[in-house]
Amino acid sequence: MQNGDQIVTSQAERYLLVYMIGVLVIITALIIVFFVVFQRRKNQLLLDKIKQRQKFDDELFKTQQEIQEQTLKHIGRELHDNIGQMLVISTMQMNAVLAAVNNEAKIKVNNAAETLKSTLDEVRALSKSLNSDVIFNLGFDTTLKNEVARLNKSGLINSTLSIAGDKVNFENKKDEIILFRILQEFFSNTLKYAEAEHLNITLSYQEQLLRIKIEDDGNGYDIESVAKSSGLINMKKRAELLSAKYNLESQKHKGTTLTLEYPYRTI
Repeated sequence: MQNGDQIVTSQAERYLLVYMIGVLVIITALIIVFFVVFQRRKNQLLLDKIKQRQKFDDELFKTQQEIQEQTLKHIGRELHDNIGQMLVISTMQMNAVLAAVNNEAKIKVNNAAETLKSTLDEVRALSKSLNSDVIFNLGFDTTLKNEVARLNKSGLINSTLSIAGDKVNFENKKDEIILFRILQEFFSNTLKYAEAEHLNITLSYQEQLLRIKIEDDGNGYDIESVAKSSGLINMKKRAELLSAKYNLESQKHKGTTLTLEYPYRTI
């Protein structure tokens, strides 16, 4: 009888042990599941926060670009309508003076009149490159050709533009302005810092994308040391708005090269 009680007790203890082990396994499994779910939820919240921050930064940059475009448009109109008009009047007055002065003074007055005329042409060309409405009307290629002509006329640098492939009209017209502003920023940096003699621009219209390559033979610079400059940041951010592949290379005394691959986008 005693042996029977011991067997029952032993079985009960085993059942209790199995039960406790089962409970521990379930609790451990629940803890693991809770931890995994918590970690995933935490990671998702972090990703959502990063995405929201990125979206906020993108919207802020777009707003800044819109404000900048409106400002440039206003400046372009002021240059064309006000400064341009004043230069037109000054040119007419100078021509009137030219007709009235003696031969000895004619050369000096004529030189001054030519300078005024050149200034007027420069102001008109600059006003067109600043006004986004003009870019809309002329299109990307024509606007770029005008800008290259303006650079050459300035005498500061020798610029060339080559276009290969069949031209593609952008469905999203705003992209033309953004692309042109990227190129303008590069031109500006080249003129201000590079001390370059030549600037070469190549447009290659391909089936899926437009490939743009710009090269100067200037001083070059260390990319890492100037990576945070506002000009370079703006160029890269604008490229991101277009979902364009952006690659900027530069070495000291070996010039700078910018390559853009813009995938044609729909509105």
